[in-house]
Amino acid sequence: MGYRIMTAKFTAAPLRVFFQLSIWVFILALPGCSLQKFTIDRLGEVLTQSASVYATDDDPDLVGAAMPFGLKTIEGLLAQSPHNQGLLLAAMSGFTQYAYAFVQTQADFIEDTDLTRALALRERALRLYLRAMGYGIRALEEGRPGFAQLLKSDPAKALAPFGQKDVALLYWTGVAWGAAISLDKTNPALSTGLPEVEALIRRALELDAEFGAGMLYDFMIVYEGGRPAAGGGSLDCARENLGRAIELSGGRRAAPLVSFAETVDVATQDRAEFKELLARALAIDIDAAPDQRLSNIIAQRRARWLLGRMDRLFLD
Repeated sequence: MGYRIMTAKFTAAPLRVFFQLSIWVFILALPGCSLQKFTIDRLGEVLTQSASVYATDDDPDLVGAAMPFGLKTIEGLLAQSPHNQGLLLAAMSGFTQYAYAFVQTQADFIEDTDLTRALALRERALRLYLRAMGYGIRALEEGRPGFAQLLKSDPAKALAPFGQKDVALLYWTGVAWGAAISLDKTNPALSTGLPEVEALIRRALELDAEFGAGMLYDFMIVYEGGRPAAGGGSLDCARENLGRAIELSGGRRAAPLVSFAETVDVATQDRAEFKELLARALAIDIDAAPDQRLSNIIAQRRARWLLGRMDRLFLD
């Protein structure tokens, strides 16, 4: 089973604007522990609540070059305020999105021409996913000592205390964990965590099925469609999840179409539907939903790459 993290948008992103961060960093340099803590906590709120300027950007390469600065800034702030939920969420979502959009995807694109480099990029992506997962577990453990262990033995009991406000934490932890599993399938310490990943996402669905304009269903497309029936997968469920994702997004997100084509249509060797879904993804106007612009551009890049590889993906 392989995960393709086609995120709805760069939500809960790692920074708002670099100039604003520069001001925060300046304040942090001033003496006074109380002032520093207030500043860090306020920045955590800003990073969590503010709409990301990244989501509306039309230049993925620019965003990819900029994100590492913001991510390291967040880690520096977390060193000063290790329990800040806003910063933990920004770190887990930011590292997950960066790893997929700008590291793992690049590995996929160059694999046919530079396998050595592609393998190195996948190893790096794995490390980034594990880092994001670590921040996610930390955030979920806040105020709930022993949560990670309880999640293994009794997922329902472990997840019962969480509410709608925690959906983003549940989602990004599950996505980072699932992505790490997909890149290191031979690691039993990771692969045995798949039931916990499913529990996190299903609890998020119970709490807010409309989260991220259907991004929870994007995950379920790959989860259901990427496993054989003997392993619990269901192509019918994957198709239902595709329909739900399209419905919730108003057909303005390319990600679910690309995910289904790559996961299900390749597995079933349905070349016709593969081409149809990717054509629909490419037909989406990136300016029709500005808050989805960057995600749609990234998904459309992948759609073009997949269309260019059809002879490798299909036998007839």
